[in-house]
Amino acid sequence: MDSSEFLAFLEARQSVREYDTGTGVTDEEVAAILKAASSAPSAGNLEAWDVVLVRAEDQREALAGAAYDQEHIAAAPVILVVCSNYVRSMSRYGERGILYALEDATIACTYMMLAAHALRLHSCWTGAFDEDAVREVLGIPAHIRPVALLAVGRGVVPAARTGRMPVGEHIHRETW
Repeated sequence: MDSSEFLAFLEARQSVREYDTGTGVTDEEVAAILKAASSAPSAGNLEAWDVVLVRAEDQREALAGAAYDQEHIAAAPVILVVCSNYVRSMSRYGERGILYALEDATIACTYMMLAAHALRLHSCWTGAFDEDAVREVLGIPAHIRPVALLAVGRGVVPAARTGRMPVGEHIHRETW
């Protein structure tokens, strides 16, 4: 793949919130997505992230409730609950490790989302949820922070793309 193909690949990805409930995601596809995440860069190569793989319908429904009733969480056949593992990062970096663990988790989640796209699957990164409710549903320990719920499945791509700000509005040269 040359650079223009790669950039087109990135631009073609979009969030999908409607899933074909008749088809699932294979174990091989999930394994490929998780393997991609393990290749993501991380602070000190500590990989301060963990994932809870959720397939069970009752668990997905409970997560949808924890995500303020966002129904795509219940509808997707797979939810990857991406978490930051502070202890792993703080063991080397102290207090700064909290930030590094969050960064590691978000980079890993980005790699998972792009791997799903490469497998011709669809995904939606969801960050709006009650952390304590997600912890309770999944039995996540106190030193682990759920950062994103990544819904994955075969979806219905929206007819219209979400508009984006012009890139120039994000750029500040030399100073703010």
